[in-house]
Amino acid sequence: MSETPCLRIPKNFGEKGLAVAQRMGLLNREFRIQREQGFLYIPLTRKPLANELSELKLTVPESEICKRQFLERVERQAKIVDLLSAELPPHVLASLPQAIDFIGDIAVVEIAPELEGYKQVIGEAILRSHKRVRTVLAKSGAVSGVYRLRTFEVVRGEARTATVHREHGCVFHVDLAKAYFSPRLSYEHSRVASLVRQGETVVDMFAGVGSFSILIAKKHVNVTVYAIDMNPDAFELLKKNILANRAEAKVKPILGDARQIVDERLMEVADRVIMNLPEKAIEYIDVACRSIKPEGGIIHCYEFSDTAEPLETAKNRLTEAVKQTDRRLEKILLARIVRGIAPFTYQVAVDADIR
Repeated sequence: MSETPCLRIPKNFGEKGLAVAQRMGLLNREFRIQREQGFLYIPLTRKPLANELSELKLTVPESEICKRQFLERVERQAKIVDLLSAELPPHVLASLPQAIDFIGDIAVVEIAPELEGYKQVIGEAILRSHKRVRTVLAKSGAVSGVYRLRTFEVVRGEARTATVHREHGCVFHVDLAKAYFSPRLSYEHSRVASLVRQGETVVDMFAGVGSFSILIAKKHVNVTVYAIDMNPDAFELLKKNILANRAEAKVKPILGDARQIVDERLMEVADRVIMNLPEKAIEYIDVACRSIKPEGGIIHCYEFSDTAEPLETAKNRLTEAVKQTDRRLEKILLARIVRGIAPFTYQVAVDADIR
């Protein structure tokens, strides 16, 4: 038994509460959900932030955050271990992949060097334990290059990197070898889309396959989103996804570098700018500021940080970058850690009001 933060909700709101906790990345799958006297207790990975708590309250008004002891849930990991216990030496079982990304019917894993010779049996175990998976890919390189691509090795199942992924009611055609996509950004997609107001014009400077742009279009009746990407393969997938989600009246795809596109076509048009290119977003702050309307707007900037205080570092870097433009940073609206990407290295989101 272990005491952990949890979400207490009435049973009849169970499906909604579970869905929002999962979407925010708060659901702790290591523990079992409890039922008691008409309430569900959903274990969380951490205490929700203020904005997350507000969204929970909107979705489930009678929800409460508390602490409770939970029984550990071991079935899923134990099942994979059981499948492999006869095929792997005991001393390497502890190195089995702890995290699996599910993108459509593809499972993506990172296999430790000491398991290099066991990739196929690990892939087979994943196929057997996750019936909807048709392909298991192993990461065989870091995300790199202008297009943020990674190389993969098919270790089991169908030899492909393309699939159809569903997220928040949207359909996304993705090809992991040709365009960057991460299911771990699901909550960020929803969070930013929920902040957009009717009538806004949004510039998505590094749109990829359209994860932010299309969800914004699906959530709002009256919006215009300019979705820019310089990767031709991502651009083709973006156009395909716009059609698949019937968003062609709201999402305008543009192929090219955001700096050139903004300066040529999108000066002073945006109420909101999305900058999801953590490696280089800070270099485009001047472009984002030029695209914002004269009366001001909001920037959602994403960065990687490996300092002792990642949030403060990201806020300070954004503040200094805006000072180099003719705009003013009115207020930092939010700074949050999106996810860890390596030991002591984080992806950070900073929302700023620019005037």
